[in-house]
Amino acid sequence: MLGRLDRVAFSAVNDLAGRWAFADAAFVDLSRFGPFLLAGVLCVAWFLPRGGRLRERNQRIAILTAFGAAAALVFNQLLILFAWRRPRPFVVQAAHLLLPPSKDPSFPSDHATFSLAVAVGLLFCSKRIGIAALVVAALVGLSRVFVGEHYPTDVLGGALIGAAATLAAVRAQRPLEPLLSRVIRFARRLGLS
Repeated sequence: MLGRLDRVAFSAVNDLAGRWAFADAAFVDLSRFGPFLLAGVLCVAWFLPRGGRLRERNQRIAILTAFGAAAALVFNQLLILFAWRRPRPFVVQAAHLLLPPSKDPSFPSDHATFSLAVAVGLLFCSKRIGIAALVVAALVGLSRVFVGEHYPTDVLGGALIGAAATLAAVRAQRPLEPLLSRVIRFARRLGLS
């Protein structure tokens, strides 16, 4: 039942591909560069505001977010991809493929995992920036279906893994505090803090 709904939802979104050149270009760009945009915003959050406790707090959140995103991607690669090698939608049904076909399994979407992990971290730094990042992350997830690379549940699963990983990392801040302080001190010595 869920598989059928997933295929129908995939077709409903992916069938829009190829109709409007501007939409195709926008979703291809979001799919390719959206995660990098979010990573760049996280780097900017590292340097803002200019000083004080808020900056140090944001730097700790940035480190925890990077850790959470990395842990989520490792989880995807080592556990889920080897446990369930779900074929990509374009392998099992008609699809408008706007990007070169990926050979990785479909579930979960690494793009959605990373994007949501970073967006949740940015939400801890600033509600305004975080909400904008969540919108971008949602559009990245939608783009992965639009370009024909993932089913909606691949995106949803990846998003949940990414969000959970960052939330877990932020909750583990207290035991990780010695490591966080060392990283920030090292960054200061390099002139990066």
